[in-house]
Amino acid sequence: MRWGRDTELTISAVQALDPLLKDGKPYVFRRGYLPQPVVRLTGERDHTGSLRDGFLTSFVNISRIESVTRPTEFAGILDQWLTVLSGVGLHARHITIHGRNAVWQRREVCGLTVHFRHLDLPIGDIVLLWNAADPTCMGVDLGSGLERLAWALTRRPWWELIFGTFAGTIAPPDVLDSVRTATLLIGSGVAPAARGAGGVLRRILASVPPEAAPMGVSTLVRQSHGYWSGTSPMAVPWPEVARAIERELPRRGTA
Repeated sequence: MRWGRDTELTISAVQALDPLLKDGKPYVFRRGYLPQPVVRLTGERDHTGSLRDGFLTSFVNISRIESVTRPTEFAGILDQWLTVLSGVGLHARHITIHGRNAVWQRREVCGLTVHFRHLDLPIGDIVLLWNAADPTCMGVDLGSGLERLAWALTRRPWWELIFGTFAGTIAPPDVLDSVRTATLLIGSGVAPAARGAGGVLRRILASVPPEAAPMGVSTLVRQSHGYWSGTSPMAVPWPEVARAIERELPRRGTA
C-alpha cells in the first residue's frame, strides 16, 4: 500500500508505469490486468460532507496497464475490455463511450482520457499516456472499480452492496467506510503514525468516534479483512487489526 514517491499510498495501478512515463526509462513495475486494493481521499461528497453513492475511500481497482508503441493499440485494448465486460453481463450494446479530443498535462506526463458508462452509471475510463519530453515513452491505463462494476451489474442500493447487513445499522456509511479502509491499511502493515502512510491512516480513523469500538468494530473488521484478502493477502490477521483500531480510538479520544 505504501508508495512514497508522489503519494504516501498507492492510489492507482498506473503508478506502475512511472519509470516509463515519468522518468523515460525502458521498463515498468507491472503490466497487464491488475486487481489492486487502493486508497483515495478524493471521493465525491455531498453538501454535508458525506460520500456520494458510487464513491469509497478504498476500493479494488481493476486495471489493465500496458506500455505501447503506437496510439492505435489504445483502441485495441478498449475493444478487448468491452469483450471482458460482455462476458460478465455488462453487454457492449449498453456501454457508452465518451470524451473530449483534448490533451492534458500533469508535470512530466501528457494524456488523453475516454470515459465509459453502463446505461446511466459511469464505470471507468481508459487513458493514453506519454512522457511530455519523449512521446515514444507511451502507455495505456484502463481502470474500473470492482465495486462499481458490481453496482452496475446488480443495481443494488450502493451502501447495501458494500456493507451488506451493516448498512444503516451500527454506524453511518462514512464511519463504516473509514473502518473498512483502516482494515486495509493496517492489514497491509501500515501502523498509525504522526506522518507518512501512518499519518494518512490516523487521518482516516479521525472520523470514527471513540464510542464506535463497542458498536461492532471487530465484526466489521473481520468482514472487511475477508474482502480485501480475496484480492491481496493481508499481512496482519484480522484480530490484530481490530485491536489496533480499538487502541487508536481511545488514544485519540483522550488526547
